[in-house]
Amino acid sequence: MAATQTEAAQWLDRYGPWAVVTGASDGIGREIARGLVARGLKLVLVARRGEQLAQIADEIGRSTSVETRVMSADLGKADDVARVLRETQSLDVGLLVASAGFGTAGNFLKTNAHDEANMVDVNCRAVLVMSKQFAARFAARKRGGLILFGSIVGFQGVGNAANYAATKAYIQALAEGLAVDLAPHGIDVLSCAPGPVESGFAARSNLSPASSADPGVVARETIAALGRKTTVKPGIMSKVLINSLALLPRGARTKILSGIMASRTKYHDGSKAQNPPKQPA
Repeated sequence: MAATQTEAAQWLDRYGPWAVVTGASDGIGREIARGLVARGLKLVLVARRGEQLAQIADEIGRSTSVETRVMSADLGKADDVARVLRETQSLDVGLLVASAGFGTAGNFLKTNAHDEANMVDVNCRAVLVMSKQFAARFAARKRGGLILFGSIVGFQGVGNAANYAATKAYIQALAEGLAVDLAPHGIDVLSCAPGPVESGFAARSNLSPASSADPGVVARETIAALGRKTTVKPGIMSKVLINSLALLPRGARTKILSGIMASRTKYHDGSKAQNPPKQPA
């Protein structure tokens, strides 16, 4: 994700010198981190998997002179969220990329209650708390940006992913509202609403494979949209699904997407597929 000198200078002026990227150990978060490095931003990389973060920081250090810091944190824990905020207080942060998140899948009666509650903590509560704190800091400096992560499932209810879709609906509504509240303070807010993406997400959710977007493509389109849009729908699949469903009644969208999710969760009951889907290790 190479950037011109002019573009890098503009990013440093508006969103630099530091950016905090959560969920940076994999997928979209990792690719966005690489894109921000290309624009000269220093990075605080946050994720549960400290070893993977250290590898990414080492990779960045070998190829650039950009400074990085690594923080191993579980954003489902309020204490860890508070620690991230506390340990970044001394840095002049101008951008928060809140890409950490996970999903559960399957009929709501069969999912684990602890996992469902933890998902709300990670996908919603942590994003709210971090957005609140960083937005206040950005307002004081009169510039900055927030990138929050919704999903194509966040525009309607979705069976077999009911709570996950609800968390993403919250993020979409939050980003749209914050874009209005924060614009007078020089703060850009973007919701990224991707479709399926090639990452560890599907494996953690125990989903069968589907046509997926490359995280690098999603990251490039997301970075390009900041300051220009309130919502970006990166990747061909996201655009096709959202745009093709946009004119349908909400109930019809729910039915169609619930059917898609049902097909991706049909082996959750433990039965074996004729050709069992391969999941990432």
